Amino acid sequence: MNTHIPLSSDMQAVPVAEVLAEYGPFAGASTINGVSHDGRHVWAATGEALVAFDPATGAAVQQWPLTCDAGTAFDGTHLYQIAGARIDRIDPATGTVLGSIPAPGDGTDSGMAWAEGSLWVGQYRERRIHQIDPHTGAILRTIPSDRFVTGVTWVDDALWHGTWEDGRSDLRRVDPATGAVLERLDMPAGKEVSGLEWDGAGRFYCGGGNTGVVRAVRVPGRS
Repeated sequence: MNTHIPLSSDMQAVPVAEVLAEYGPFAGASTINGVSHDGRHVWAATGEALVAFDPATGAAVQQWPLTCDAGTAFDGTHLYQIAGARIDRIDPATGTVLGSIPAPGDGTDSGMAWAEGSLWVGQYRERRIHQIDPHTGAILRTIPSDRFVTGVTWVDDALWHGTWEDGRSDLRRVDPATGAVLERLDMPAGKEVSGLEWDGAGRFYCGGGNTGVVRAVRVPGRS
């Protein structure tokens, strides 16, 4: 049975995410700063290492000692990882950093995703998302939000981002031109979101901040 949180009379009830599984904490890690998915494994940025795990078993299958301060993305070939004031491009097979570009927030960035040949980078306290050139770091577009932005992901041609403010989180689909909220999914109480990724097969993976876990969730009523 779907759970809903009542809202004001001029808004529809907002569904609450169904938590399907929790993964971690991982050895030597106490936080999750970013999450990505390479079509097979989930990658979690844990601060001092980038960890890949099998979502079928939860077992870690790869770990690279890299600075992982915030969001993680995958372009089909390479991983991208926010590391302080830069974004590193990484070979997932070896952990080698192949190149870097400036991060738009100069150390204040949050989530990150790959879509349409660009990187999409959240700015937490600035409440916005930048579309940036993955070769130069140049900002191509800026999308506003009305809440602190954490993880960023794309579901097919739809932009979603996570929020974490005043002790609660939600996931929201937004208009990539205006930032207008088109759909919202509340997280259960105490389940904050520090990173976000869609796996293309019905699940969001949400970083759990300083709990050190990654949660798989789905929208109630959807496969």
